[in-house]
Amino acid sequence: MQKIKWGILGTANIARWGMIPGMKKADNCELYAIAGRSIQKAEKFRDEYGFQKAYGSYDELLDDEEVQAVYVPLPNDIHIKWVKEALKRKKHVLCEKPLALNAGEVEEMFETAKENGVFLMEAYAYLHSPYMASLKKDIESGIIGSVDYIESAFVTQGYKEDFRLHKELGGGAMYDLGCYCTTMILSLIDSDVEFVKAVAEFSDLDVDINTAAILRFKNDVKASFNVGMILGKDTDSRFDRLYIHGSDGFIKSDVEYNAEGEVNYKIYTKDGVIERNIFNPQNYSLEVMQLGNCILNGDKPFVTKEFSIKNAKLMDRVLSEIGYY
Repeated sequence: MQKIKWGILGTANIARWGMIPGMKKADNCELYAIAGRSIQKAEKFRDEYGFQKAYGSYDELLDDEEVQAVYVPLPNDIHIKWVKEALKRKKHVLCEKPLALNAGEVEEMFETAKENGVFLMEAYAYLHSPYMASLKKDIESGIIGSVDYIESAFVTQGYKEDFRLHKELGGGAMYDLGCYCTTMILSLIDSDVEFVKAVAEFSDLDVDINTAAILRFKNDVKASFNVGMILGKDTDSRFDRLYIHGSDGFIKSDVEYNAEGEVNYKIYTKDGVIERNIFNPQNYSLEVMQLGNCILNGDKPFVTKEFSIKNAKLMDRVLSEIGYY
């Protein structure tokens, strides 16, 4: 199988525990180059994970003509800078969520991708999962009737020190966690958002640490979500919840976003309870393979430009509602 030579900008933890293991499982991916803010960090990653090249700056990696695609897991506030730098050098880009800090930046990034004839995709690994495909199939089948309400929650631990605590870095619960809930809801409701109301608790550093929102769509479907960084300090605690109500039943799921392995959810109908048991492979490998197929075979990115812009506009409305900016 033909393989894409990938580079990673940065030595972020998500690259260590999520993306690099996923890349190693992706049949059309070649783990080629890693760049860090220092050559020492990059060389450590190279030696530990088997990259062929290590660079002490992001520009050096982007100047490598062998690199075909780049994964960007940098802090939120500098996504736009380095994504555009990569796109201008004709690199295809997979950028961690949220793609940018507002819809205007997202549109600007996709315009740069178009101008340079390369692919840009926002990295929501969970959206590629068999779990999500199964949920959508059940909803489309009408097994719970017409969907009228969706609720999602994603709550994690608080942090003693983390870039997510700093506003200038694009921190806060909405950017870090809320984007999962908004993309989940938008994936399952085929309509435009008509009404948004949201509230939040802010930290001493002026980022939202506990945010709740209610939404109404033009087709009159309602939704709500809760996100927070409030469950203790630097623990592994988290809480994930999905509830989908329909005219003839409902679906309940406590599957974690980006869960790997055996997962399940339950469908409650008038005739009884159905349990779906699904095997999720490593979701990060799925998104790497999918973008690789776009590059090699001309496939359409699974997370589309239109979807990313729609989600960014919803995020803007929620952030404005809570007074983030």
